[in-house]
Amino acid sequence: MRTPRSLCAALLCTAVATTLSGLTGTATAAPVAAAAAVCNKYCDTRDPALSPQDRQPVSATLSGRSLVLHFDDTDAMGWASIANGAAGDEVWLDRSTDGGRTWTNGGKLGDTSVPAGGNSWRTLMYNVDDWNNSGVGALRACGQVGSAIACTPWARTTWNAWDRRTAAATALMMSFDRSTKLFGGNGWWTGANALTAIIDNARVTGMNSYTYAIAETYDRNLGAQGGNFTNEYLDDTGWWGLAWVAAYDRTGDSRYLNTARADADHMFANWNGTCGGGVRWSTNGNYKNAITNELFLQLTAALHNRIPGDTTYLNRARNEWTWFRNSKMINSDHMINDGLTDACANNGQPTWTYNQGVVLGGLTELYRATGDASLLTTARTLADASTTRLQSGGVLREPGEGDGCTGDGPSFKGAYVRGLGRLNTQLADHPYAPTLNSWANSAYTRDRNPLDQYGPHWADGTGSTDYGCQQSALDLLNAAG
Repeated sequence: MRTPRSLCAALLCTAVATTLSGLTGTATAAPVAAAAAVCNKYCDTRDPALSPQDRQPVSATLSGRSLVLHFDDTDAMGWASIANGAAGDEVWLDRSTDGGRTWTNGGKLGDTSVPAGGNSWRTLMYNVDDWNNSGVGALRACGQVGSAIACTPWARTTWNAWDRRTAAATALMMSFDRSTKLFGGNGWWTGANALTAIIDNARVTGMNSYTYAIAETYDRNLGAQGGNFTNEYLDDTGWWGLAWVAAYDRTGDSRYLNTARADADHMFANWNGTCGGGVRWSTNGNYKNAITNELFLQLTAALHNRIPGDTTYLNRARNEWTWFRNSKMINSDHMINDGLTDACANNGQPTWTYNQGVVLGGLTELYRATGDASLLTTARTLADASTTRLQSGGVLREPGEGDGCTGDGPSFKGAYVRGLGRLNTQLADHPYAPTLNSWANSAYTRDRNPLDQYGPHWADGTGSTDYGCQQSALDLLNAAG
C-alpha cells in the first residue's frame, strides 16, 4: 500500500481536528471574519418565543453558570442561554460550516449580557445552515464570566439528520470543501470514497439533499491530475471509477458512466505480463497489489452490468478474477495480503480491511454478470474469514488501527463494510446483517459525539474525528440499514 499521506500536512495544519468528546472550554481554532446574516425559512435574529419547540441537546458549566444550546428543529434554528448567573454575564452563539474547525462570526452571533437585576438571559435565534451557499452548519452556545470562557459541544438540528444515517451523512458533508469540491479540501481517492458514501446514503435513505455534490465534484475536477479522474496510481483511478458508476446509478447521467469507462480503460492500459497479468499499482513500477486489482474486477463487472451488449468489460472482469484467484495473494486463512513480491509470491504484508471488502463487491458484480453461483460461495468463504479474524472488542478493527482520522487508513474500513453490505444484500439469507448491525450499534452508542461525528474505533470514544473516519462510519450505517 502507499504510505499514508498526511491531510494535516496537505492543509498546512490550518485546521484543527475536532476531538471526539466535542469542544468545551477555551476555543481551539481561530474564528474567521464576521458573516452576513443568513436567511433560510426565516432570517437570523428571530425571537425564541416564536419557536414551536425547545430541544436542548448539549450544555456546559462556567463558574457555576449553566450554558445551554436550544434548538427549534422545525425551522432549523437555535439560540443560547445562560442561567444561575449575574448581571454582566455574557452569552452568544458560534456557527460553523466546516464541522467546528472554524466559525463564521468573528463578532459572536447574538452576543448579549444578563441585564441589571437579572440572573439569566438568552440570545435571539440564528440559522444552523446556510442553504443558499450550501453551508452545512452547526452551532454551539458560549459564555463569558470575567475572563473565563466556556462553550458547549457543537450540535445541530434534526434537519437532514432525522435518523443515524442521515445525521452521519450531514456531518460528512461538513467536510465537503465548497471551493475545491473535494472532501477535506484536497482528498483525492479518499474523496472518491466519501462521495460514494454520500451517494449510497441517498440511495438507502431517499435523502437527496446532498446529491449536488456529484455534479459539483465532477465539473470542478474533471480536468485535474491526469484528466477523467485518472492519475499515476491505478487504485486511485479505480475508486473514482466506482464513484462515477454510483453517480450514474443515482442520476442516469451518461457522462458519469462514460468517465467510469475511461477510468477502467486507463487501468486496463496498465495491465501487463509481470507475474502473469494483473493491473500494476503505479505507472512508475510493476508492483502488483490486491486493492488495485480488486477495484478493476468490480469496476469492469459493474460496467458490463450497465452497458447493453457489452462483452469487452465482461471479458476483462473474468480474466481479472482468474488471475487474482491464482495470484497467491489469498492466503491459507482466506485472507488477502497487500500484494506480491518481485518473485511473484505473497508478500505477507498486512491484511488491510479494504483488501477483504472490495473483492466482495467485485465478486457480487461478477455474479450478477454471469450467474455463476460459485462466485458467491467464494465470496462467502472470504467474508466468513474476515468478519472473524478482523473483529476485536466486538467490532471491526483495522490492523494497527490508530487514534487519527487523517491520511489514507481511516477510509479502509468503510470500503470493507461497503463490499460486505453488497454481498449481504445479494445473499438470500443475509448472513452478515447481524454483524453489520452490531458494529453500527456499537459505533452509534460508543464512538460518536453530539454533532454525529464518528471516531476511528467504533467501540470507544478515544481519538479524533475527520472525514476519513466519518466516511467509514457512514458506509457502515448505510450497509446496516
